[in-house]
Amino acid sequence: MAKIVEKCGIKREAGYLYFLDKNGNVARVKMKRPGMKGKPKQQVLVKCKVKREAGYLYYIDKKGNVCCAKMARGGKKRKKKAKKKVVKKKTVKRKVKKKAVKRKVKKKAVKRKVKKKAVKKKVKKKAVKKKTVKRKKKR
Repeated sequence: MAKIVEKCGIKREAGYLYFLDKNGNVARVKMKRPGMKGKPKQQVLVKCKVKREAGYLYYIDKKGNVCCAKMARGGKKRKKKAKKKVVKKKTVKRKVKKKAVKRKVKKKAVKRKVKKKAVKKKVKKKAVKKKTVKRKKKR
């Protein structure tokens, strides 16, 4: 599946990212950590001058060699489903029911008895006040 392009035998160190740069050389960069400022410089370890081909992925394997593998394009092909025969159904005409139309009902003016009661209470209060005034005078 993968082909070894160049045997380099690179020994890896923790905290570094190993890759092929634009020129085809094996390089490494210190991995960015939270709180680190600036862009770390890349170090060229081995000058391989690997020529890249379109459609291939180039990487460094566990042994430290430069390898290439064909890139997967479009994913896995799926099986085609068997076409089912389409049976035409007869169209049946249905009767359309008319929707009931709501009619607006006019509200009748309702006489309120509350106002009359309020008037009567006021009259009673006045009468009560007069009685209290009369009592004071008698004493």
